[in-house]
Amino acid sequence: MTASTSLQALVGRGLAWSALSSLVLRVGNFLVGIFLARILAPEQFGVFAVALTVQTVLMTLADLGMSTDLIRSENPALKAPTVATLAAASGAALSALMASSSQNLADLLGSEEAGPVIAVMSLSLLLAGLGVVPYASLQRKFEQKKLFIVALADFVVGNVFVVVLVLAGWGVMALAVGRLIAQALALVLQFIVSGEKIRFGYDPVQAPGVLRFGLPVAGANLISWSLLNIDNVAVSRLAGPTALGFYFLAFNISNWPMSALGQVVRAVSIPAFAQTARTRDNKALAAVTGPVSAASLLAGLLLAVLAQPIVEILYGPLWLPAANILVWLALFGAIRTVFDLAASYLLAWGAAKAAFLVQTVWICTLGPAVFIGVRAAGPVGVAIAHITVAVFIVLPAYGLALRRTGTSIALIASRVWPPVVAALPAAGAAAAAMAAVPTPIGRLLTGGAAACIVYALMLALWLWRRVYEARAWLSESSTSTTVINADPAGRLPRP
Repeated sequence: MTASTSLQALVGRGLAWSALSSLVLRVGNFLVGIFLARILAPEQFGVFAVALTVQTVLMTLADLGMSTDLIRSENPALKAPTVATLAAASGAALSALMASSSQNLADLLGSEEAGPVIAVMSLSLLLAGLGVVPYASLQRKFEQKKLFIVALADFVVGNVFVVVLVLAGWGVMALAVGRLIAQALALVLQFIVSGEKIRFGYDPVQAPGVLRFGLPVAGANLISWSLLNIDNVAVSRLAGPTALGFYFLAFNISNWPMSALGQVVRAVSIPAFAQTARTRDNKALAAVTGPVSAASLLAGLLLAVLAQPIVEILYGPLWLPAANILVWLALFGAIRTVFDLAASYLLAWGAAKAAFLVQTVWICTLGPAVFIGVRAAGPVGVAIAHITVAVFIVLPAYGLALRRTGTSIALIASRVWPPVVAALPAAGAAAAAMAAVPTPIGRLLTGGAAACIVYALMLALWLWRRVYEARAWLSESSTSTTVINADPAGRLPRP
């Protein structure tokens, strides 16, 4: 196709479909999570969390960071066969490693029952490696509608199997088997809707460049997911599966803003930032940070101040110990959304090593903090360790990394502090409103309404200006960076 499409139109369309996907899937997962929490014990959640921790950390290595390289590449069709071969080999090797060491890993993490679940979930690594090329193709072309279709099929089929198997008495194994079935279906659908074919090959000219970019990205992702799962290791090892079950539930709830808003932004941020990076537009991150920080902070604030009624109403009194953990993790989840945006910006600008170094600093400081936290105050201490390290270590580290790209840190800070200032009186209003209401549902409604009203009154005009600024940036970028609709091979013109 030869008709030109502006970057603003592509990003707008991608955001719309990504937002719809995020909303539908988050609501669906939310409802399924409530159902499972009502029929599974905290200890069973803890066992699954152990298996999921191992799978999640290793999953980051399955594509060796090559999906990001394909998304930003000027000639992805030339690299695709080499990427497919390397990713499949990586996925197969990791699957074998995870399966063969499953029981040893379970014992090490303090949950013997997780061994068979880890072994079953190891197959997901092979499936992830096989799906690198079609997934990258869909992301590169801003095909969020097709990705939504794939994700919806994944969700429906996977959760139907999970529910049926749980009711049939499969227990924790139902979660693992349902996840594998859904992932296999998603893999097939990605190839169908992307138009990509399974093409293996190896180009000795392309391979070094692919690995040179991909390995630091894979390393950064590995560290990122390791640091976000080292808390599970610490809680499971030192406090046991039941405590991990409470922590796992709290972390999942705190992840709502990161998952919902982060998925929407991440779906278009790397390809959009990559386009503007070619024109050296270093104002792009500041233009987007304002709306993202305002939305993520409001979501985190609401989860923090309403933690107790949320847990009690949705999951039942059995799960109330998770509420105190959620207070701290909710704020951490809001900060993570902004960090994710900064990481996407660095990767789009080709600063993969800088992103890797930030993640390295993060995990090196978080590891000791988490183990100190769990010994001092159990799972709540782990949550406090997360937010402490994020504010005092990771935030300055990202600032230094962004500064090296020529990005104005002062400009970004000016887009972040107004939501922080508005959050303080909003939290106070919510606490005052909740104190006057005795029932959980009443506290949830009055506290949430008070926080939203105060936050909106203080921030509405500022937020309107920031949204206008983001749209103006996209419009300006579109005039200097025109994206041609990709041909079937996914090529883009050289700038």
